[in-house]
Amino acid sequence: MKLSIDPAASAPPFEQLRRQVVDAVSDGSLAPGARMPTVRALAAELDLAVNTVAKAYRALEDDHVLEGRGRAGTFVSATGDPATREAQLAAIAYADRVRHLGLGEAEAIALVTAALRIER
Repeated sequence: MKLSIDPAASAPPFEQLRRQVVDAVSDGSLAPGARMPTVRALAAELDLAVNTVAKAYRALEDDHVLEGRGRAGTFVSATGDPATREAQLAAIAYADRVRHLGLGEAEAIALVTAALRIER
């Protein structure tokens, strides 16, 4: 996802940034669990003050779009109804685990597909 700031826009930069992230989460181009750039890195990339990006991130955390995990960074929050949020969190945990095990995407998806087909 590419973020940009229009200096000629009437909306302040922090609001432009906040809106772009919300839109990206809504349209799926930023998936739950995606790691966001650090405040400093994004500020440098967009040529903004660090406090401007920090303000946008705080607003997005207040709106539960992003979640800060301390030193681990800032991530896109799970969204939707409770069942969808729980499934998203389980998918994130599964993806982390299969990466750790060295499995590829196709193999990981095949395992999930097989598991979903089993009647319990």
